[in-house]
Amino acid sequence: MQTKIPCVMMRGGTSRGPFFLASDLPSDPARRDEVLLAAMGSPHSYQVDGIGGATPFTSKVAIISPSQRPGIDVDYLFAQVLVNERLVDTRPNCGNILGAVGPYAIDAGLVPAQGDETTVRIFNVNTQAEVHAIVQTPGGSVTYSGDAAIDGVPGTAAPVKLNFRSAIGSITGKLLPTGRPLDVIDGIEVSCVDVAMPMVLFSATQLGKTGHESAEELDADTALIARMEAIRRKAGELMGLGDVSASVVPKIGLLAEPQHGGTISSRYFVPYSCHRAHAVTGALCVASACAVPGTIASRLSGLDSVPPQGVVRIEHPSGTISIDLDVDLVSATPTIRRAAVIRTARRLFEGSVLIPSEVWQEA
Repeated sequence: MQTKIPCVMMRGGTSRGPFFLASDLPSDPARRDEVLLAAMGSPHSYQVDGIGGATPFTSKVAIISPSQRPGIDVDYLFAQVLVNERLVDTRPNCGNILGAVGPYAIDAGLVPAQGDETTVRIFNVNTQAEVHAIVQTPGGSVTYSGDAAIDGVPGTAAPVKLNFRSAIGSITGKLLPTGRPLDVIDGIEVSCVDVAMPMVLFSATQLGKTGHESAEELDADTALIARMEAIRRKAGELMGLGDVSASVVPKIGLLAEPQHGGTISSRYFVPYSCHRAHAVTGALCVASACAVPGTIASRLSGLDSVPPQGVVRIEHPSGTISIDLDVDLVSATPTIRRAAVIRTARRLFEGSVLIPSEVWQEA
């Protein structure tokens, strides 16, 4: 006997994972996490007994529900299901998976299509942030075909425009969680910044790297990973996050001056391996850090004395991700007026995932 749970597999940006309605999962968080572990096949390096893709970027889950919040259409809870550990982390957000939330919500009948474009107002439960997704809906239904291309994904698709409206202090409640744009931990300068995703930002040269290595090269440097992880854990304490040894938050950014006409170069760690492209939330954090004088990001981007307004282009292992930024992060009350990014999405399959009945016996 197995238990069937309806789900839709979606690609959002450069990530992929199953989408569930909250009403189709256990209401108890502990039981829900056991169900997600069974569905994805964790812990196992290949996730061979589940539908996970055996990487951090393909072992992600979105849980969607109609929202009871004024001015919001749907609530979105993101879950990072670790591949090799028996852990489901719901502290972070994922902006790539977020790119598929709007199309999923319309297809699921949670939000009616309105004209050629439909704005879906999303509340991210993890970070308590509001995001608006503008979805292409010609003829009253979602289209996934289009001419938009994003680095890290083959081909083209319909654009999904994401505008992050309340991303400052996503988890810590502060733009600069330590109260400073620069800290020194274990003799290494770091900037701890929280916009859409808490991050610990390093200058690659301080760790003996150029910052332009491939993701595979960086993953192979186990000494580098261990050194950054030790600093990340101490930074987590300074940021008010407590013991982060069992959490994927904060993430790590290894930064360098750009090489290909961008604003800055970033290698994004999640946090134990390097992203083959770049997380959207991490890109928002890096771009915003460029607008905060005194941070490593502002120094390497050359924008330390001229905080940017407009497009910030972040170079990553697969190309570039652009953030359209309109912010004031130097006043007493930091403000993000606009932080927008274009993603694409695709509905991959729909049906039911089956888990052993002893994990969750349906009532």
